[in-house]
Amino acid sequence: MINFVGQFIPLVVGVASIPVVIRGMGVDSFGILSLAWMLLGYFTLFDLGIGRATTKFIAEELRNGVTERLRSLFWTSCAMNLLLGLIGGVVVATLTSFFAQSVFRIPPALIETAEQTFFVLALSLPIVLVSTALRGTLEAAHRFDYVNIVVVVSSSLNYLLPLVGTLIGFNVRDIVLLLMVSRLAAASVYLVLCLRVFPMFREGVSFEPEITKRLMSFGGWLSISNVVHPFLVYLDRFMIGSTISIAAVAYYTAPYEMVCRLLILPTSLTMTLFPSFSSIGAASKEDLTNLYVRSVKLLLLLMAPLVMLAILFAGEILHLWLGVEFAEKSTAVFQILAIGVLVNSPANVPYALLQGFGRPDLTAKLHVLELLLYVPLVWLLVKNMGIVGGALAWTIRIMLDTLLLFAASGRFMNLRFLFDHGLKRGINVVLLLVCALCVPLLLHVTILVKAVIAAAILIVFSLASWRFVLDDAEREFITFAARRLESITRE
Repeated sequence: MINFVGQFIPLVVGVASIPVVIRGMGVDSFGILSLAWMLLGYFTLFDLGIGRATTKFIAEELRNGVTERLRSLFWTSCAMNLLLGLIGGVVVATLTSFFAQSVFRIPPALIETAEQTFFVLALSLPIVLVSTALRGTLEAAHRFDYVNIVVVVSSSLNYLLPLVGTLIGFNVRDIVLLLMVSRLAAASVYLVLCLRVFPMFREGVSFEPEITKRLMSFGGWLSISNVVHPFLVYLDRFMIGSTISIAAVAYYTAPYEMVCRLLILPTSLTMTLFPSFSSIGAASKEDLTNLYVRSVKLLLLLMAPLVMLAILFAGEILHLWLGVEFAEKSTAVFQILAIGVLVNSPANVPYALLQGFGRPDLTAKLHVLELLLYVPLVWLLVKNMGIVGGALAWTIRIMLDTLLLFAASGRFMNLRFLFDHGLKRGINVVLLLVCALCVPLLLHVTILVKAVIAAAILIVFSLASWRFVLDDAEREFITFAARRLESITRE
């Protein structure tokens, strides 16, 4: 819940600020800003899996009650990421002109600004990478309260700073410079919080070559995922920007950002599951199965109504949010991407399981396989169908990713457990919900009629889920949580 709140608040800030930013900057400049956001996310490829490895190994040490090596683990991880960030920054800085002039179709008047923007991004790379190690340390200790204090502020500033910069009259380069400063501030706060949670870190910097080998050994396969996975995530926008126009990136990115924000629920859970799976390991098969299956089921029950409502009212949402032009050009993109989000939501659970079990090699191999299939697919569909083709290619890839992750997790779990705890009934209820909500979509009824039909269907879905899908323990827990929340609200 803490993780969810930490991601939901920036979502609200982004939804409110993006329309103003687009109107103030113009579609082309917003396209460059979209690429800057994208590159900030893709910079994790230089991490080589060190941040994730830090979370896993610190969680294991805490589980075993061993604290002697925590200081060395922490400072070695930070030092490695700082070095990798400096190397990556040099690489990115040398490629700025290539990105601006050859990779993306940027209007000539904005090429110089784009080059300067990408150079500023290169300077921020060491900050971004060190932050992954600091945040991973707090997550290993299950201090998601501290993590999300920083996340709420820094992620909100990711949208608020462009808004403020636009109102003042800043160009894209100046706005990205503000974003870099905010990332530095976030990293500083992460460091202070790490020193507070683990006072032994204050005893001095400790760097051990043996720990370097351990981190690199686990992070080796993760580094492949760090290279390939962001490429899978951002390839559609790269392809749209290089084959269509920078404006098309804006028409694609806006619905993408909104739809993919629905993933804050599964992402919130996955952030907790990874250190939990790392701590449980294979020692307790019953606890592992219970955590895995219930997580998958509850994610389906939570995500299905949210995504289907987004699909049903996609046109109205875009019209209200960004105006008629975006509604006309981006509604189909919005709906297709939403389908992928629904299918992929429960896949966060097997992904966390595989990495928590120390098998990042499996997820890396799956990502490489997906990349080999995705590159020709996204090129073909974008070339022939434009931004709708990009959305379709992304959704097809996401469906394949879900199938492969569940198949891979079957190596560690008996697949028949997937249908325990009411999961099979949950899948059936979700499928019925999807079919029912497709009816008003196909009938092209008015928004009022759609709202009435959707409300009736969701009531039936909720009752069916409560009665036939949730078991006694889950109903008891939900009832207790509701009463506790009511009590806190009254206080």
